[in-house]
Amino acid sequence: MTHNETRVLNGPQKVAVLMLALGEEQCAQIFSMLHEEEIRDISFAMSQLGSIDATLVEQLCGEFAQMMGQSSALLGTLDSTERLLQKTLSRDRATQIMEEIRGPAGRTMWDKLGNVNESLLANYLKNEYPQTIAVVLSKIKPEHSARVLALLPEALASDVVMRILRMESIQKDVLTGIEKTLRAEFMSNLTRSARRDSHELIAEIINNLDRSVEARFMASLESRSRESADRVRSLMFTFEDLGRLSMSAIQTLMRAVDKELLPLALKGASEQVRNTFLSCLSERAGKMMRDDIASLGPVRLRDVDDAQMKIVANAKELAAQGEIEISGRQDEEMVE
Repeated sequence: MTHNETRVLNGPQKVAVLMLALGEEQCAQIFSMLHEEEIRDISFAMSQLGSIDATLVEQLCGEFAQMMGQSSALLGTLDSTERLLQKTLSRDRATQIMEEIRGPAGRTMWDKLGNVNESLLANYLKNEYPQTIAVVLSKIKPEHSARVLALLPEALASDVVMRILRMESIQKDVLTGIEKTLRAEFMSNLTRSARRDSHELIAEIINNLDRSVEARFMASLESRSRESADRVRSLMFTFEDLGRLSMSAIQTLMRAVDKELLPLALKGASEQVRNTFLSCLSERAGKMMRDDIASLGPVRLRDVDDAQMKIVANAKELAAQGEIEISGRQDEEMVE
């Protein structure tokens, strides 16, 4: 058999031959690391192979060994993968695949959705048809569906629950259509938005550090690059920045946070921010809050920081859901 005869085998057939040559134990180990679609393709090719000449097996093994031996080391990166895809596929298809790779982890669309923050997913789904939402929530993990459902408007959530209860088997073309829409409209935008400015990423990381650690990091960054430090500082959002929110936004936030956190957070806030929060309460509720703050006595700075960070996280979640508007620090002077 000549070398050209190996060319008549496609990729799955060549893989099938090599896996049969490895034996059942090794074949089973490889199957355990493959995706269901890959297993199906290889299994189908394997079932159609028939008798394989020993010479062909030897040539395929030699071909595989030669390919692996052409380089002493291999390095796979996003850039090298993108270059390879652009050489073999259309620009649009290569871009689509790379956006899927850069997006949330998971082999299938439903795996990927399971790794998307529930607030982001709920914010997208609330504008979709209830039946579409029902299909999506039925395909991801129940615990994730529950968190998403809790963030939807009550009437919409009730409608979705009823549709899930009445749902029968989903037609393949309907499922394919929903997957295509999610990939084109949601995942693609999610991936693009995930490519954030590095200063924004550092600002978010520093937002979650203790004050003492934050001060050290910022001092170190400032000594290396004053420009970068100023940029990061302008993007950071802290508890003190909540004092710039509108009265309605603060009231929405106070209704959403753990009631035990607010007195502790306000205990360590500046007088200006504390008064801003208290002014959003009724006279009676404001007096009760002041009493709660006073009754705390001395508190650890770490506990205050933790409470304030949790409330800031609540504010960001509400902003992601479109419930309130927040912004980073604004150092620019305003001209009337």
